[in-house]
Amino acid sequence: MPGPLTLGTAGHIDHGKTALVEALTGTNTDRLPEERARGISIELGFASLELPSGRSLSVVDVPGHERFVRTMVAGATGIDLFLLVVAADDGVMPQTREHLAVLELLRVPAGVVAITKSDLVGREGVELAAAEVRERLAEGPYEEAEIVPVSARAGEGFDRLVDALDRAAVLPPRDVADGPARLHVDRCFSLRGVGTVITGTLWSGVLAAGEEVRIEPSGRRARVRSVEVHGQVRERAERGQRVALNLAGVDRREVERGDVVAGPGAELQPTYLIDAAIELVPGARPLRRGSRLHVHHGTREAPARVAPIEGDVVDPGGRSYVQLRLERPIVPAAGDRFVLRQIAPADTIGGGSVLDPAPRKHGAGPQHVQRLRLVESGDVLAQLEARLAAAASGLGSSDADPALLEQLGTDGRAQRVGREHRYFAPAQLELGRIRILAVLEEQTRPASAGALAAASGLTAVAARALLEELVAADEVVARGPGFMRASATAPDPRGDRITALLREDLLEPRSIDALAAALDLDREDVRELLEQLALEGRLERVKPGVYYDPGALSEAESRIIEICDRDGFVTIAGLRDGLGTSRKYAQALLEHFDARRLTLRRGDRHVLRRRRATNGPVR
Repeated sequence: MPGPLTLGTAGHIDHGKTALVEALTGTNTDRLPEERARGISIELGFASLELPSGRSLSVVDVPGHERFVRTMVAGATGIDLFLLVVAADDGVMPQTREHLAVLELLRVPAGVVAITKSDLVGREGVELAAAEVRERLAEGPYEEAEIVPVSARAGEGFDRLVDALDRAAVLPPRDVADGPARLHVDRCFSLRGVGTVITGTLWSGVLAAGEEVRIEPSGRRARVRSVEVHGQVRERAERGQRVALNLAGVDRREVERGDVVAGPGAELQPTYLIDAAIELVPGARPLRRGSRLHVHHGTREAPARVAPIEGDVVDPGGRSYVQLRLERPIVPAAGDRFVLRQIAPADTIGGGSVLDPAPRKHGAGPQHVQRLRLVESGDVLAQLEARLAAAASGLGSSDADPALLEQLGTDGRAQRVGREHRYFAPAQLELGRIRILAVLEEQTRPASAGALAAASGLTAVAARALLEELVAADEVVARGPGFMRASATAPDPRGDRITALLREDLLEPRSIDALAAALDLDREDVRELLEQLALEGRLERVKPGVYYDPGALSEAESRIIEICDRDGFVTIAGLRDGLGTSRKYAQALLEHFDARRLTLRRGDRHVLRRRRATNGPVR
């Protein structure tokens, strides 16, 4: 059996949408006392309709009054087909035109037109209203839509209308039908004894009782206690259905209209920036850089400013790339449709589709136009190649599909670097190498990978990958945890003399002043040499001013382990006697090994943090 679809009504105020839905479904969708008292729809209403083919429709009845067009946009977003309602005694009216424009901007694929109140005007009046509708639909996406006269009061035309809806409902499945679950919230309330309940149209995927969901943009987690579809408890809900979810773990005040419920596996993220392709309706005023408007996406409305990408102005009558900079976050996916409305007067002026739901902030330029054209082309390898060309730090498996990155590498369109398999565009790889070498050229001491990354404008992971390549190419050498240009690493005989003296000193290394006197060097020169030797791993600093030969330090470590194995602990006095050294050195060594997490101080005693796995020293 074909899957469920969502049907949205559209049309001017008081043209009989709600009465028509009630006649078709048996449900009066005016659920608020104010709506019933005033005779107009203020909020979205919902009903279910079974078609003769067996297909199920979730009917979204939207308000027609101009004040509530933004609510109509929320209802129309995500629908599969429309039911445009035009009263025979009024014909096409302002909100008819605006609702129709919204349907076209959202690319709703098909629909049916109902000429209501046909009993009030006679056959000629009905034909006149139908002709006016055909004129409005001519040369547009809905020019083939069926037009069916009906009368709710006389009960006429409904069988023909249902048959027409059944024919319009023969639609190919949406691309997102099998994707992760995504539901845009249009209502949130609390019921005594039940808890938090949210409702919305399930845009994609499946939601089932017991699943954990994420609520964006807050990122809160909740569990689905139960699922209802049009008041009936279900184990699961499918794409295209009107759904009510009873959520555990979240208070109703923590969810609001416009939020998005994301199911397991959904990689949706809130954003204040989107790159998009937009078009303005005929007669709209041009949008200049910085123009402020409202973006209607899903059930959320967010003010935004326009940043054209192909110039400084977006003119009606064409399609333009823009970046929308939002004042409230939305939660979009690539391909989502949205509507643009003026802030004052509140008119629908255009719409578009999301191309990049998470871009960086940028201005106009041909490189951005080319990137967005590639996005629209659907050539994923070309898109990824363009991303690499703009990525100074390259891309890894957490940034893009590893198989696609490998394919680019195989084709010679990218180069793989480092043990972590970082991929770079050839030009970016060469530029990154030049940046790191330029920074090292100015260093007189080894520089850490983190410092080199910051100085060269690269991420830490990219800098590490490039340093691996440079070391392998003998352009850079590693000195302990740091790096230097190979050309700057000629051995300094003064360093060799210092290490030789400290190797002779064993467990009682001489001070900086003593080394300076022995070598006839300036004290500050000796201190800098000691620090450089420590960076290179040729010495180890135990405390400020105290440096040990690594072999001597390893001997002290082994002796500490032996004492602890024998006595269960070691003290300063015990280590002093065990090493045959002074208390000053024994204390410095124990403090050093406490910091290295070999030992743990408990009062005057120091115990091993963990037992040895082998007979060797614990490191």
